[in-house]
Amino acid sequence: MLRAEQPLTLLHQLERLDQIGLRHVELAWTDHPHWTVQAAALVERFPRLSLGAASVCSLEAVEAARAAALGYAVSPVLDADLLQAARARGLALVPGVFSPSEVQRARRLGCPLVKLFPAAHLGPGYWPRLRGPLGSLPGCIAAGGLGVGDVGPWLAAGVDGVALGGQLNGPEAWAGLAELVNRLG
Repeated sequence: MLRAEQPLTLLHQLERLDQIGLRHVELAWTDHPHWTVQAAALVERFPRLSLGAASVCSLEAVEAARAAALGYAVSPVLDADLLQAARARGLALVPGVFSPSEVQRARRLGCPLVKLFPAAHLGPGYWPRLRGPLGSLPGCIAAGGLGVGDVGPWLAAGVDGVALGGQLNGPEAWAGLAELVNRLG
């Protein structure tokens, strides 16, 4: 996940991510008046990247993501109204969950995929421990405070994806990400 008030300032980072072969990138939504137009320009500029909106917590953000032609949206919260609004607009929304109750509610709301957030505070063993009491779980993206070195343990624990963002600081992190993408294919 990349965060900037104006998405076009992320151009260099998106070029690097595209070059190393990453395919899914979230752009954090902000209420900047040019966010939608700039996000749409990035969708056109990077056709190989599947760009989505992150930090979606309002109907305004859902509408902005749809208007920018982003492929999906991700929220740190589980909100039935946001899910309904996104579905009505043909936009896939991945809600955030933390507790077993939120996972259960997401299942009942028909969510095939959830974002476990903030995952760093829970550890990779958390998600598989929910299978015993809850049974079948939706797909899961671990997110929040995770770095390149966390990807392997989380994938081994059974999540379907790992979101990185704030931990992508410095050349070592970028080199590690490139190596990881090459290794995972």
